[in-house]
Amino acid sequence: MTHRLAFEEATAFFVSTVEQTPDDGWDRPALGVWTVRDLVGHTCRSLSIIAGYAAKPASGVDIHSTAEYFQKALEQTSVHDSIAQRGKEAGQSLGDDPKASVRDAAKGVLSLLDGMADDAILGLPWGGIRLVDYLPTRVFELTIHTLDLAESLKVKAEPPDQAMSVTLHILADMASLGGHGTAAIMALTGRRSLPTGFSLVG
Repeated sequence: MTHRLAFEEATAFFVSTVEQTPDDGWDRPALGVWTVRDLVGHTCRSLSIIAGYAAKPASGVDIHSTAEYFQKALEQTSVHDSIAQRGKEAGQSLGDDPKASVRDAAKGVLSLLDGMADDAILGLPWGGIRLVDYLPTRVFELTIHTLDLAESLKVKAEPPDQAMSVTLHILADMASLGGHGTAAIMALTGRRSLPTGFSLVG
């Protein structure tokens, strides 16, 4: 199934990029207020958080698409401050061997997914969502933040095909859902530039 393959690819992409972090590289500046350790910790939550949501399944579906998930998640008050703080905490939780922690998280989530059906309903803070709709959100996070990591480490990185495709589709859906579809089409076809600082994720 495409979403599972994309998740496996994105996970492997993340793990292999983390492995390229030099021993003295964890405190390097990465993204915004985050160091490399913070960024890796935040991204690793895309692996570990699935088990927590699966352990508390919802009784029904409240979030019906991947794009709707992001819309609900990003509309929360002070969401970016909360994400920044959780990233720092997640970075510290990686412990003395961050690479091993990432490998263990990857192995654990892939094993968990082997026993889960696509229509399993995960219990998120904003309501229930099917695994098949939630998993692409993790592909999105893993793909984009692994590119952030590669840039901070100054290493070459090209997302795998399925992971890249899922990420681009989500961005297109988010642009449409957020009323930016025309702007995205015009920019991607070279007809118009996007405003400075434009972002679909705030």
